Amino acid sequence: MKFLAASAFAIGFSLAAMTGSQAMPLAPLDQAASADTIRVAGGCGPGWHRGPYGGCRPMYNCPPGWHSGPFGRRCFRNW
Repeated sequence: MKFLAASAFAIGFSLAAMTGSQAMPLAPLDQAASADTIRVAGGCGPGWHRGPYGGCRPMYNCPPGWHSGPFGRRCFRNW
């Protein structure tokens, strides 16, 4: 009987504790960036971009009449 009362108390206490916790709190309605937030393209920083698998890669600036290759490692002429 003691075991049944102890387990009922433990289950009740854990259920009461779960109702007060939140896994993800609500986001504020004003989503504007604050003054201490610096936004960068894709989270990689200036001069970088996201690659095909989500990694950060440097941006290659090809001259006019050229374009970057499939992985952005070299420049190819526009034909």
